[in-house]
Amino acid sequence: MFKRILVPYASSNVGDKSLRYVEKIARDNGSKVTILHVMENIPTPLALATQLRKDITKNLAEVQNDMKKDMIEKLDKKAKTFRDQNIPTTIVVLHGYPEEEITRISNSEDYDLIVMAKRTRFQGMAAIFKLGSVSRKVMEKVSCPLLLIDGDAE
Repeated sequence: MFKRILVPYASSNVGDKSLRYVEKIARDNGSKVTILHVMENIPTPLALATQLRKDITKNLAEVQNDMKKDMIEKLDKKAKTFRDQNIPTTIVVLHGYPEEEITRISNSEDYDLIVMAKRTRFQGMAAIFKLGSVSRKVMEKVSCPLLLIDGDAE
């Protein structure tokens, strides 16, 4: 049923909980899994002298590259758990806006299911309106089923 699963991973406890759900779903369905992490770009202050802005931009790029390398290492460890169970798993680390990248990838690469964490402490209609901005925007724009894992529930 679910041959390709996309897991937007936010490097949190509830993100780890999402991976546990995906592990079972993937094992039961013979699925391929993609673990995606989107790193938001760090804005460069505009109100600085040109040379200082160039220096800061260069330093920020180096920091972002180091952060990306660290995240790839972390996700490789997470993916190994899946691979050890013969679940084909790839990792993708991108820079951008999470809701835009998740939507773009899920709609363009034919995923059957997205499993992602949500963080909300509201109930009823308030929960829908207060749903995390990333999960709410993804929910509105994707064409495949979306499983939201609640960080507050046990």
